[in-house]
Amino acid sequence: MPKEHFSHIRAWVFDLDNTLYHPAVRLFDQIETKMTDFVMRATGVDQPTANRLRHDYWAQYGTTLAGLMREHDIDPDAYLHEVHDISFDALEPDPHLCEMINALPGRKIVYTNGSAPYAQQVLQARGLEAAFDAVYGVENAGYIPKPEQSAFEKIFEQDGLDPQSAAMFEDDIRNLSAPHAMGMRTVHVAPAPETHDHIHFHTSDLGAFLRKLV
Repeated sequence: MPKEHFSHIRAWVFDLDNTLYHPAVRLFDQIETKMTDFVMRATGVDQPTANRLRHDYWAQYGTTLAGLMREHDIDPDAYLHEVHDISFDALEPDPHLCEMINALPGRKIVYTNGSAPYAQQVLQARGLEAAFDAVYGVENAGYIPKPEQSAFEKIFEQDGLDPQSAAMFEDDIRNLSAPHAMGMRTVHVAPAPETHDHIHFHTSDLGAFLRKLV
């Protein structure tokens, strides 16, 4: 992977879940259980139907939250607080990843479809909080989720970030389409590679990938 492909990058944007920790940790399992419980209460359906709605809303609207807001007018802050009230014991500090992120030239931010307070807890559990200049959650985008390009535009405007000199690291391939269209360098972080026009690079090991850039 030629380092030159990233020589112009001065802003580094990282997704959170399954990007800054390996999906094998299965932290999101806890969140999905709480999402299902919330959907059951908000809609009055049984658990299997709530599970299907949770996935359908994710597929149609980008997040379960966006679907609940659109279809059921729920309070997003109450939802975000409830579904992110989980245990972080499965996460371990990663000094190597922290070192690699710190060594990147320019500004480093986290942008997640979760909430910013939740992201801060994940970063603290991973020992990565000192590596980032800012953390943005879905609430900072007016609850508009990735993959909507307007969500990225809202966050980048707040941060003063120029997409033309930025890179995006993300596990969900849908969420790399808008960054690619905006001129960002895109990196898919996942166990298995997928080939899409809007993905420039793939890695199954974020720390090892970043080591090649610093």
